[in-house]
Amino acid sequence: MRNIVIGSGPAGRLGSLELGKLGEDVTLIEKNHIAGTCLNEGCMVVCALTDITKFIDLNKRFNEYGFLKSQLDISYEKITQKIIETQEKLRYLNQMENESFGNNIVYGKASIDESTVKVNGESLEYDNLLIATGARPFIPEIEGNEFGLTNKDILKIDEVPESLNIIGGGIIAGEIANIYSTLGSEVNILARSTFLKELSENTKEYVLKKIIPDVNIYENTNVKQAFKNKVLTDDDQELEGVPFFATGRVPNSEIAEGIVEINPDKTIKVNEMMKTNLNNIYAAGDVTGGYMLTPVARMEGITAARNMAGYSNKVSYECIPQTLSLNTEVSFVKNEKLDLSDDEKAQIAIPGIGGPSAFWHILSGDTGYAEVDFDKNNNKIAKINSISPSSTSDVAYLSHLMRMDYDLDDYENFLEIHPSTDTTYKIIKNMWL
Repeated sequence: MRNIVIGSGPAGRLGSLELGKLGEDVTLIEKNHIAGTCLNEGCMVVCALTDITKFIDLNKRFNEYGFLKSQLDISYEKITQKIIETQEKLRYLNQMENESFGNNIVYGKASIDESTVKVNGESLEYDNLLIATGARPFIPEIEGNEFGLTNKDILKIDEVPESLNIIGGGIIAGEIANIYSTLGSEVNILARSTFLKELSENTKEYVLKKIIPDVNIYENTNVKQAFKNKVLTDDDQELEGVPFFATGRVPNSEIAEGIVEINPDKTIKVNEMMKTNLNNIYAAGDVTGGYMLTPVARMEGITAARNMAGYSNKVSYECIPQTLSLNTEVSFVKNEKLDLSDDEKAQIAIPGIGGPSAFWHILSGDTGYAEVDFDKNNNKIAKINSISPSSTSDVAYLSHLMRMDYDLDDYENFLEIHPSTDTTYKIIKNMWL
């Protein structure tokens, strides 16, 4: 079976790897760089910069405590240069990994019809096609939008902006605010509705007061015009700073228009097997909408690949864990199947534990925060919000228990590692059970 995968981001790369593992004939086509937005413009860039800001934050804390005297000389240009060098190494490794399964990688812009893919002047026939072309930043239609930066520009600017206006109120807006605020920018966030509505109110309050206290938040605010170094809001307020758009993403679905069914929001319509309305064409990742997260894209790509190879597989979106990469990580998960009334819900919330990467936060009283909602009638976890250096792994494992529908009594045998900053186990094991 001839399988063609278009796009080498998390969905396409993992899909092609899975097909290769299953012994299938695979051609992977990539327009730009292997590994897609995540490595080249997205979460890996954010994580790299956040590693720097965590160091800056810790250095500042140690200086304030008086046992370390140091002054940092930070070169943003050198930071971006080293990120790019690291990306090049990772691209090489990702390509080698794919080719190790016998997959053929072609670089070029593709176009498709119902039986062939055209790339670099060649026509390639396929038995199965996986479209994993991702998404790009959404740019609102406002006057002066050409002056706005996006995540695609982070590695292109030469220096930290003196001031920054981040337009958007979601996770990306929060992460960008944390980075540039720590690096010395005066940062404003302008959210059309509520900032960080994914978080509980108490978790959000902790983030604003303890993690990004210097960021100015403007909720229920629209920007009607952007300039090179300022924005104008809908109530005619002028805010100094380079505009930065964190206003969502647009699917790169143009390649499939007129070939497969497209949703009204321009995402490619797929079923739970990641199949389009045509039996031999599949789509996965951000181009299909939904959760635009790297782990979800990987899951979708693997699901599509297994079905393309004849192994029936369905995707599930229950209890998806998410994180906000700040100087202290903020992670959360919700069990969508449990829509509880106040009478059915119980909540326990406590401060974080001082441990690895949080011991020196005890003196300033900002060790983190954990909040767990329970279905008290059925003894299940309904929702978790966790702020701690270990929250990304803690919440990921707990989300697995939620997906498997474990009774919380089963958690009694869980043995944690010490020292740890995981407060969720303390809530569940010592305060709930």
